Amino acid sequence: MGRDARPKKSLGASLHSRIKESRVLMVGAGGIGCELLKNLVLTGFGEIHLVDLDTIDLSNLNRQFLFGMQHIKKSKAIVARETAGKFNPNVKLEAHHANIKDPQFNVKWFKGFDLVFNALDNLDARKHVNRMCLAAYVPLIESGTTGYHGQVQVIKQGETECYDCNPKQVPKSFPVCTIRSTPSQPIHCIVWAKSYLFAEVFGTSEDSSTELDQGQNEENAQEIANLRREASELNSIREKMDSPDFAKCIFEKVFGRDIDRLLSMEDMWKSRKPPTPLDHAKVLEEASGIGPEVAREDQKTWCLAENYAVFADSVKRLSQRMLELKAKAKEGDAPPILSFDKDDEDTLDFVAAGANLRSHAFGIELKSKFDIKQMAGNIIPAIATTNAITAGLCVLQAFKVLRNDLQSGKMVFLAKNSDRAFNAEKLAPPNPECQVCGVARVSVEANIAVATLGDLIEKVVRTELGYGEDISVLTSQLLYDIDYDDNLDTPLKELGFEDETFVTIVDEEEGEGVVPRANLEIVVTHSEELADETITVPEKIEIPRKPKRSTAPEETTGEAIKHALEDNEDGGVAKKRKLNDGLTFIEDRPNKKRAVVPDADADLIVLEDDGAITID
Repeated sequence: MGRDARPKKSLGASLHSRIKESRVLMVGAGGIGCELLKNLVLTGFGEIHLVDLDTIDLSNLNRQFLFGMQHIKKSKAIVARETAGKFNPNVKLEAHHANIKDPQFNVKWFKGFDLVFNALDNLDARKHVNRMCLAAYVPLIESGTTGYHGQVQVIKQGETECYDCNPKQVPKSFPVCTIRSTPSQPIHCIVWAKSYLFAEVFGTSEDSSTELDQGQNEENAQEIANLRREASELNSIREKMDSPDFAKCIFEKVFGRDIDRLLSMEDMWKSRKPPTPLDHAKVLEEASGIGPEVAREDQKTWCLAENYAVFADSVKRLSQRMLELKAKAKEGDAPPILSFDKDDEDTLDFVAAGANLRSHAFGIELKSKFDIKQMAGNIIPAIATTNAITAGLCVLQAFKVLRNDLQSGKMVFLAKNSDRAFNAEKLAPPNPECQVCGVARVSVEANIAVATLGDLIEKVVRTELGYGEDISVLTSQLLYDIDYDDNLDTPLKELGFEDETFVTIVDEEEGEGVVPRANLEIVVTHSEELADETITVPEKIEIPRKPKRSTAPEETTGEAIKHALEDNEDGGVAKKRKLNDGLTFIEDRPNKKRAVVPDADADLIVLEDDGAITID
């Protein structure tokens, strides 16, 4: 019996044939990605392209089974292709060690796939793939997990709601004044230790850190000035790296003199508990007899003396590394620096101990090294079984898409629950007010070195698509409106257009009885062959009018949950709301009410794999 005999019998000849002939894209080769790739290969999908920019870390190995110890620091995409390819030699696998936002992965490239799977772990990349699939009219299977919770969603342009139809919470940045002067939570001290102290001593200045909100209010401006002055002081201490008193110099400055300076600002502490400077001599005496091996007790909350012992030893280890790098550096090379890595024990020990010493000074709860690693390293709580189940659900939903049976598709939620692990709802229609999928789309080709913005507006927007005079044209910035026509004669390339650029046309027509058109998104693709014609003209399309906006006040998350449960007290069906990437939801059956919601008093960490720590 051949390899295809049982799948063909189980799936049916027609679906099995479509699977074998399909060309699919999988974005992300992490926890879900490894399980999903295995499923796709064993199911027999004909050609699979895999994109991931990450490399393999030690912390990945407990749940990303395609990787082993020998693969650490290697490309996830390439290793996943090599490992999964052995499961089914009949499947064509292509690996791309790259960022899915790179220009070579354009709309034309996306159009070459029958189906796209998202197995990502950050909001920005999810939004990008969602938009590209909408522009290319390619179905997308979106998925995500956090701990015991999982979600799978089918997205198709014009038929279902997209990833952006339900607004996602945007990660917040930290005001400098909070991080530098008035920390109140452990995460504030962790950000300080990672993004300020470590960077200033062993890395580069964090004046431009995305974790620190440098808004131009008066309080922030003053703290930024203080930050720069203190960074200058640390730079002078940094010159003493080869001194045996290096750890003492750092300690006395950041946990002594800097806190004394804060205490001198008496108005700051009228409504807050003031911090307490740490005395180096006293802490050193308490730490006598404590060895650096305490750092291995990563799930224990260290006391003040133990934190100092780990701090001093990590400073010593990191200093030796820096001095060795400097000794090997060639003349003319940039000064060597170290970068924080959650899997690097030296850097993690420094950040963990430094954060806890600061927490102690400000009377904030101390955290274990294990907890600090999760927050500083942006580790998303992951369970291998949840990833495996979610990946299986992705393939089941893909079968419905390939059968053109979208009405049977579901939004599926997975949750740890005593009586029901799966919760599903029908795919919702697009949100007409969504700024991403609630737009009309056309594609044009243009020689961007020759074609001007005026050509695009006159030939495409006004002549072919029938827009009036009052429009706005935007990319990442405003290019044109009725009061701003400076760019009309400027070639598109000089306005920042690249091989593929998205342009948004906003209908600004006003007047009694006038309903403006929905926003129009034009995908402009560069073509050298259009030297004479300069720009192609798309087929005419019907651009819908904007829907009337609802006058009902927008509910907050808490109000939505409350109303949904109240509405269901008579045995009706409650509404479901997708929040935090769809992983918060409500599910109701007659006489059964259930809400999976975060504790209102808990700190919610928004975890993204982009190197920045954010908190909500």
